[in-house]
Amino acid sequence: MLFALTLIAALTCGLVGGIFFAFSTFVMSGLARIPAEVGIRAMQSINVTVLNGWFLTVFFGGGAVCVVLLIYAVTIGNHGRALFLAAGSVLYIVGSIIVTIVFNVPKNKRLAEVSANDPNSEQRWRDYVSSWTAWNHVRTIASVAAAALFVIALATWT
Repeated sequence: MLFALTLIAALTCGLVGGIFFAFSTFVMSGLARIPAEVGIRAMQSINVTVLNGWFLTVFFGGGAVCVVLLIYAVTIGNHGRALFLAAGSVLYIVGSIIVTIVFNVPKNKRLAEVSANDPNSEQRWRDYVSSWTAWNHVRTIASVAAAALFVIALATWT
């Protein structure tokens, strides 16, 4: 069962990291290149459609698996595999889920209130893209690093 949970954690963290990577490397850059009112409307639409069962199951389901693995890792103590499980779990929970809740979601909520036709919308859009993307880089690195740590933990099974 532990092997299966670790595999699920590796896959979900990797999948979420890939989604974040896409936003960090080309989606946000592409949106920043179009007129602000179009970029704002596009991101507002993305922020609504991301709240779907598929994404939320992978994002929060992966987090739930990480909580289970972290509890296991803490209870078995200083074992090589436990260190990888604990580190991967903490990275994903803090660097992906907590960062999303504390930084990216509030930015999305503020963007939802912006009228694309507002005279200040262009500056607000530029500020949003810059700040949101910086925090998304954190989520990307944390998720991919967590996936890598889970893969290393999987490699310890023989």
